This record gives sequence, structure tokens and C-alpha cells, in this order.
Amino acid sequence: MSERKVLQKYYPPEFDPSKITRHKGPKPTGPKQQTVRLMTPFSMRCNSCGEYIYKGRKFNARKENSGEKYFNISIFRFYIRCTRCSAEITFKTSPKHMDYECEKGATRNFEPWREAKDHEETEEERLTRLEEEENESAMAKLETKTLDSKREMMIADALDEIRTRNARMERKDHADVLETLLEMKDEEALRREQEEKEIEEAAKKAFSTEDGELVRRVVDEETDGLEVGSSSSLAGPAAAKSAPVVSSSVAPADGFEVPEFKRTVKRKKPVTPALQGLIKKKPKLPGIV
Repeated sequence: MSERKVLQKYYPPEFDPSKITRHKGPKPTGPKQQTVRLMTPFSMRCNSCGEYIYKGRKFNARKENSGEKYFNISIFRFYIRCTRCSAEITFKTSPKHMDYECEKGATRNFEPWREAKDHEETEEERLTRLEEEENESAMAKLETKTLDSKREMMIADALDEIRTRNARMERKDHADVLETLLEMKDEEALRREQEEKEIEEAAKKAFSTEDGELVRRVVDEETDGLEVGSSSSLAGPAAAKSAPVVSSSVAPADGFEVPEFKRTVKRKKPVTPALQGLIKKKPKLPGIV
């Protein structure tokens, strides 16, 4: 196997170097071209086949200097081929619009500077627009002035009210302030006394009859009275003093139910004859009494 990097080459015996002729071809005319790898800067459509080429698609393009300049900025031209019909498409840089401009072979889907060109106004339109702006500005100034004057008047009125109120408060003496405070306290005390009187009257009405007698608890059984007496005698004079006085002569008021504090003893239920046979008594063990 031969080496990849050879230092000596083989020349056949019939090789004649005088027979080799060198031909100098013509130099290429026009701008010098350079092969570059780029991505399409905008989406376009081929004019020959209608193929859409989206933005950012990669191409092996030829780049050249067009010779044109914009404020001493050179403009470059790029050549690519359509992916479907291999038609040549050219576009170049546009420093004026800070973008690219499609030149031949395709049409750009959207050109942002076209709208600006369509909306370019003439001198007459510009003059009319400036006049309208001046008129509008004058009306706006008048409106703002009127609003400012109204706001100032409202602020002045509010300040006058505050000043009059402060002057009225300053004219009052300390004695007047104390009198007003005492009057307020007297009113509160009277209101509290009135509320207490109303509460007492309501309590009297609730615990009294039509004749005005107080309603007390009535004891029906004599045994309770005996128990109370015995307990008072055993406890001593202190218990007798604290024991409540019970009077049975006082009649209850109409429509008022007197509560009863009678003790009730629960009686055991009698055993039915049907259950007597079922109840079994435990037999007594011998030797246990």
C-alpha cells in the first residue's frame, strides 16, 4: 500500500516535459465573488415556480461587492438558487432601512418600509397637519386653564372653611369647653339613671301581681317545712338568718305558673308473671352462710 504523503513521484520513461504547454486564460471580469454560507434574512417566494422560502433557511451563496455605497457604506449582493427549480435569486443589503432588499428572482412577502413610503406626506399635508395641531393645542390650553382656575377656586373655598372653623374653635374659652364637658357628663349620668329605673320597673312588673304584692315560692307539703325548721335549728342562728322566709298566704299572679320543688321518688316496675319463670336464682354453695 502506497503512502499518503509521498516525497518522490513516479515519472514514466516516455515522459517528455517539453511537450507540456501552459495556457494563460483570460482574467475574470467584474467584481470578485466569494462563496459564503448564510441564512435567508426574510421570507420570500420564487417568481418562477412559486416556492416559498422561509426566513432562516441555509444556503451556499455567492457574495460580491456591488460597487454601490450609502454614506460611504458599501452594499453587498448575494446570489442563491431556489430549492425547487434552481432559479437564481439575488438580494442585497440596504443600509438605509437597516435591512435587506430583494432584487431579482423572488418577491419578499412583507417589506416594512413600503408602508412608510405610502404614508409619506407632501408639504401641503404637512402644513395642514401643523395648523390643526396648533388649533388643537390652543383649545387644549384653554381647557386646561379653565380646569386649573376651577380647581384653585375649590381649594380656596376649602381653605376659607378650615380657617373659619379654626377661628371659631380659638374664640371659645376653656370655661366653655369645661361646661360642655360637664353637660355631656350630666347627660350620661341622667341616661344611666333612667336606664336603671326602667330595669327596676320591669323587674317589679315581672315579680308582682296586679295589686302590687310580691310573688314568692309556695310550699305545699308540710314535710318540707319541717325539714327546713330542723335544719335551721341544728345549724344555729346563722343558718336561721340565712334561711329564706316562706309564706303560703301569698297567692300567685294570674297567668304566672309557680314552680314546684317537690321530690319525686321513682318506683320500681313490677315484675310481670311471664318473666318470673325466666329469672333464675343462683344456688347457695354448701358451707357458705
